[in-house]
Amino acid sequence: MNAVLAIALTYLLGAVPFGLIISRLAGVGDIRKLGSGNIGATNVWRVAGFKIAVWVFVADIGKGALAVLMARYFVPEPGLRPDHLYVICAAAAVLGHVFPVYLGFRGGKGVNTALGAIVALLPVETLIGLGVFAVTVLLFRYVSLGSILGAISFCVVVVIEKFALKSPLETIYVYLSILVAVLIVFTHRQNIKRLSNGTENRFSFSSRQTKETDRE
Repeated sequence: MNAVLAIALTYLLGAVPFGLIISRLAGVGDIRKLGSGNIGATNVWRVAGFKIAVWVFVADIGKGALAVLMARYFVPEPGLRPDHLYVICAAAAVLGHVFPVYLGFRGGKGVNTALGAIVALLPVETLIGLGVFAVTVLLFRYVSLGSILGAISFCVVVVIEKFALKSPLETIYVYLSILVAVLIVFTHRQNIKRLSNGTENRFSFSSRQTKETDRE
């Protein structure tokens, strides 16, 4: 019962649409009707600027990390290892962001929430993936491409660590890395189409853009 409660609570936490809430509190309005229409921090940055978007970044990353910390206060059910509960709760938070019950199961792309969850579980591996993301965005200015390559890099690092380097890492973390990579690729499927045909919009670090078609 504790495990079920933990999973339910972390899903509900992940489902909190901070991008929508913070944008409204800042007087921006319904972020779903502006820019790309996405509730993620990247769209908030484009529409409202960095000073507002940074709060969305912090909140979305924070709820992913908090989901893992919450899971550690619950006692797993018999036969369920603590690491398994942590991973399931991390996944629940990310799925909550992507499919939030509060918004009719139409949410963001889960990048920042996944980042918060995995950095709380596998900080070194996450930093490598984050590095790939940063380099990709700096070189090509495609947030979508950076997110996809960062997630795939994280997965590759975890798989190499587990099977090539024979790390004692729990196998459940391999499953989590695969889930994160697959989910990020899936939620960016429209971006992949635009990248392939050359119509994906590049990210601007300085200017606000209210008519972007790129979605975070």
